[in-house]
Amino acid sequence: MNQLLNEIRKKDAKAFTHGGKFHADDVFSAALLLYLNPEIQISRGNQVPEDFDGIVFDIGRGAYDHHQKDSRIRENGVPYAAFGLLWEALGAEILGEELALSFDETFVQPLDNNDNTGEKNELASLIGNFNPAWDAEGGTDEAFFQAVSVAGMILENKFERCRGNERADRRVEEILAEQERAIKAGEIPAENRQILILPEFVPCQKHLSETEIAFVIFPSNRGGYCIQPQKREYSLNYKCSFPSAWLGLENEELEAASGIAGAVFCHKGGFLMTTETLEEAVQAAKISLAEFHEAPVLVNFGGGEEAEALLQKLPGLTGVKIVRMALPELPELNEDGIFTEVAMEKQEWKNRIKAQVKAILKEKPEAVYVEGEVFYTYPVVHALRKKHVPVLTMIKKEERKLLIKIPSGS
Repeated sequence: MNQLLNEIRKKDAKAFTHGGKFHADDVFSAALLLYLNPEIQISRGNQVPEDFDGIVFDIGRGAYDHHQKDSRIRENGVPYAAFGLLWEALGAEILGEELALSFDETFVQPLDNNDNTGEKNELASLIGNFNPAWDAEGGTDEAFFQAVSVAGMILENKFERCRGNERADRRVEEILAEQERAIKAGEIPAENRQILILPEFVPCQKHLSETEIAFVIFPSNRGGYCIQPQKREYSLNYKCSFPSAWLGLENEELEAASGIAGAVFCHKGGFLMTTETLEEAVQAAKISLAEFHEAPVLVNFGGGEEAEALLQKLPGLTGVKIVRMALPELPELNEDGIFTEVAMEKQEWKNRIKAQVKAILKEKPEAVYVEGEVFYTYPVVHALRKKHVPVLTMIKKEERKLLIKIPSGS
């Protein structure tokens, strides 16, 4: 039995944290306790009262504080803050072991890292902005509990989303198994195996990226049917796209361009099409599959022929088109002995990087290979990773040269 959970759920449960300026760490810690027991009494102060026998967090150097010298660090190097320490003890009780670990990685760790290192985090900034202005009269308790209320709503929504995603994964597995059975039984033509028909909308993009499913069809809540192309694994690109002549059209214009009588709408971004009937939706997907002949693209940013020879051998990219882009020219510099700085205003430098990244993304690459001095490559790599574009580089292991994907979070 979870001793901390029992303590939280006592009828007269109480907790204590530090007073003064608050951060996302103590705010979300308090919200977590209140999620488990809305009646728990949380008080704040500069020192834990000697006779206090409740739960203490983010102060006092106990089990749920992280300000002591021997504070704990996760195996991946992310230090625990109070929220992470409480989540470690309570998360599995809320979401189960597997989802709790995932929630720690995606939601808790960024907040813990922000509190320990100051690394920028938009949610932490939002919570921090609840602190009163520097010259405001009165204390911070009222603002703290306002922030806790908001954090509580965020947690409730995040927990429900996690559970919903788990239900969606199970449902998609059921639908895929049923489709495979129907194909083997001859109820669905084998040539339609790249088209998945959902009886109802289910979030499935992440689940389908590693399958051969190229299009998903499901009933629209506005009537008719939706067709959505599915992205390749580790890519921003679709396995198959709608014909470019359809994009941005609707009704009669789309019917004329596609030859499909009940075609209703095709988004100019190519991520959605709608039809009046299921049969027309399947027809749209089949036409798209038949007409799609786009070769995968890799951008070689700064590399030479040696890199391209390796890129040609990447698995799953038969017929890949490699677009070579040279590193930019060295900008004007302000030199002072051995030290130099770029002679550009901050915005001018930002615009330069933005233009480079825009030129790369225009090619719609599956991934971008980078090679060259850090001054030239780092700003581009950083921008690409923020956009979740896979970035490759070359390493040498013993006598072999290998392509390696730069991990997320780098």
